[in-house]
Amino acid sequence: MQNSGLENTRAVLRHIVATLAYRASKVLRDVPPSFAQFSSGPGTRRPVQILEHLGDLMAWGLHMAEGEYLWRAEGSGDWNTELRRFFDGLAALDRFLASDAPLGHPAEMLIQGPLADALTHVGQLAMLRGAAGIPVRPESYARAQIVAGRVGLDQPPPAREFDGDASARN
Repeated sequence: MQNSGLENTRAVLRHIVATLAYRASKVLRDVPPSFAQFSSGPGTRRPVQILEHLGDLMAWGLHMAEGEYLWRAEGSGDWNTELRRFFDGLAALDRFLASDAPLGHPAEMLIQGPLADALTHVGQLAMLRGAAGIPVRPESYARAQIVAGRVGLDQPPPAREFDGDASARN
């Protein structure tokens, strides 16, 4: 039996959420405490501020899924608190998407708004890690063990990490 369009949509949304969790966990694990306050220059966000924003995005995404369009900028300034808030937000959004509750806004809005924005900010954090001298080791994310519902900081080990730059030409 094939899934209905709504079930397929929710499956894709849940996979995006799980992908975000996998990629974020790789970037957010094993960083020294000093990374939270790393500055790459005047007028740029520090990693802890980006992490706060990621938590805000997940709260916004859940509100949108529930039918509200409510944005609230929050944050404590504490790395560990914000790390928990972000992953708790991912889990809450995933639970909603796994439920039978109707989506309050179209899936496209969730993708183009909070989910795409969060993926962008995870990339920024990866770049900041490199600038701070603690680069993230590249991997073939297409081969990663990403499954719907696995949205915590603890993720399976990378399946295909490699050295160097996949875009480099010899």
